[in-house]
Amino acid sequence: MYLTIAYLKDGNAKQKYVYQVLQQLGIMNDFSCYSPVLCGTIPLAIDHDHSDLDIIMTVKDFHVFTDEVKEAYGQMEGFRVKLYNVRNIPTVKVNFYYHNLAFEIFAQDKPVIEQNAYLHMIIEAKLLSLFPDSRSKVIAYKKQGYHTEAAFCKVLDLSGNDPFSTLLDYGREKNWVM
Repeated sequence: MYLTIAYLKDGNAKQKYVYQVLQQLGIMNDFSCYSPVLCGTIPLAIDHDHSDLDIIMTVKDFHVFTDEVKEAYGQMEGFRVKLYNVRNIPTVKVNFYYHNLAFEIFAQDKPVIEQNAYLHMIIEAKLLSLFPDSRSKVIAYKKQGYHTEAAFCKVLDLSGNDPFSTLLDYGREKNWVM
């Protein structure tokens, strides 16, 4: 699940709107060669008014990719591209606004199903299915400014200096992700 956006059509009002916007923008089709996957809070219905659309992609040639996103979205409000390392992995991050939604494209030379954003989402989805009452608590912490991973760690009472790693370790211990 989550490898396509078809599930959004039958989701809540925000998910349905996101589906329409993604279809209109054409990003999932136009950039299909990069295996785009919508990750984060919107697929899990734990978003709030200021949640962005996190789309992860697998990119081998950052220069070609950067040129393509500039061509496609360079005219969009707030457009910017950043090349940097995330946990020692070269990464391209692209941000822009479209139809009052903040987009963040996060691209690495790593299969999307191995990227942390996808792994976190799979773990969080499992937690929400096991503990449905945690949804409102996670959303409340997110509204207070917590990152999603930190909110889940707080709800689960998981300790550690890095909630991103802590949640990933938890999911691996449970054999939910590799």
